[in-house]
Amino acid sequence: MSIRDVYIVDAVRTPIGKFGGALAPVRPDDLAAHVVRALVDRSPALDPARVDDVYFGDANGAGEDNRDVARMAALLAGLPVTVPGVTVNRLCGSGLEAVIQAARAIALGDASVAIAGGVESMSRAPWVLQKPERAFPAGHQQLHSTTLGWRMTNPRMPAAWTVSLGEGAELIADRHGLTRERQDAFALASHRKAAEAWAKGLYDDEVVPYPGADLTRDESIRDNTSTEALARLKPSFRTEGGTVTAGNSSPLNDGAAALLLVDEEGLRETGREPLARIRASAVTGIEPQLFGLGPVEAVRRALEKAGRSFADLRTFELNEAFAAQALGCLAEWPDLDPEIVNPRGGAVAIGHPLGASGARLAGAVAHQLAAAGSGTGLAALCIGVGQGLALVLER
Repeated sequence: MSIRDVYIVDAVRTPIGKFGGALAPVRPDDLAAHVVRALVDRSPALDPARVDDVYFGDANGAGEDNRDVARMAALLAGLPVTVPGVTVNRLCGSGLEAVIQAARAIALGDASVAIAGGVESMSRAPWVLQKPERAFPAGHQQLHSTTLGWRMTNPRMPAAWTVSLGEGAELIADRHGLTRERQDAFALASHRKAAEAWAKGLYDDEVVPYPGADLTRDESIRDNTSTEALARLKPSFRTEGGTVTAGNSSPLNDGAAALLLVDEEGLRETGREPLARIRASAVTGIEPQLFGLGPVEAVRRALEKAGRSFADLRTFELNEAFAAQALGCLAEWPDLDPEIVNPRGGAVAIGHPLGASGARLAGAVAHQLAAAGSGTGLAALCIGVGQGLALVLER
C-alpha cells in the first residue's frame, strides 16, 4: 500500500480570548463551528460533502463541549449530516493530535479531505460533583473545577507525579538553573513579538474573529508590559524561592483553530495552492512532573523521521506553557537557533486554550512557510501528565 502525500490547504483560528474575557459568553461548540465554517467558506470550490471526517481536539469535555464536540461543530457549521466527526484528547496536545490523526487517515487512503482542529473554553469549563459512594449523604459534597490541572486524582498515583503544573515548571527551572530574570525576559520577548506581528498584519491571513464578540486581536497580549512590571509579580506556586509567576506563564484562555487537510485529489478539488505538506510526527512520554520537557525527545524523533536536523528548520512553533518550560526545552537543543522559535510570539502572550493550541501552532507554521515560499517548520507542545508531541511540515 502506498502512502499518500498530505497537504495543508488552509488554516484559521479565532483571536484568543482571556479567561472571563470577550469570548467567555461563547459556547465552545459554537467556537469550533465558527472556524469550521470559516475554513469551508474560504475554499468555495470544495463541496462540503467531500469532507470525509472532522477531527477536533478538546482537553476538557466536561461542559458544553461534551458529546463529541467535533460532530457538534460540523452540524452547527452547516456541513451535510453525512460528514462525521471525532473528538480526541491528548490534553494540551489535543489540537495537534487531531491534525496528526487526520493526516494519518489521508496518508493511508481512508480519507481524501479532512478538517482538523481544536477548541477550548476555559472560561466556561464547569464545576463537577462526584456521585456519592452511598445514597443520601448527610455531609457536604465537594465541587471540582475542570478549568485546569489535576482533580479527582487516583490515590494510587505517586505524589511526585501529581504536583501542580506550576510546580512542574519550577522543577525544570531548578534543573536548568533558570532564574526569575531569564524567565521574565523570555515572557517580555513573547509579548513584544506578538504585538509586533499583529501591528504588521502578520496574523491577518489566519485569524477569523467571532461574529458579535468584540475581539479582533489576541486578548492576553500586554503591549505595555516591562521588565519592571513583570518583576513586581509574586511567585504563584512556591512561596519560598519561587520563580514562576502569572507573568511568565501562559494564561487561561478561550479559542478555536482548524486546518483543511487533503491528498492530491482533494488538492485538485480545492483549486488552491497548499500552504505546506506534512512530513513526519512523533509522540513521547516522560515523568509526569517533568511534563514541560516532553517535547525534547518528541522533536528529535520527528526530525529523525523526516530526515531533517535543527539546521534545516526555517521556523519552530513551541508552545509556551511556561517560560521555564520553553527555556528548559531550548537548553536541551543546543543545535537549535533560538531566533527561529515563535517569531510571532508564543503562548505566554497569545494564550493557551488547551485543546486548540496544537492546531494553532500547526496552522502558524503552515502560514509562515507559505509566506517564506519554502522551507521546513516544526510545531511542538509539552503535555500534562508527561508527554511531548511534534509535527514536521515542509514547503
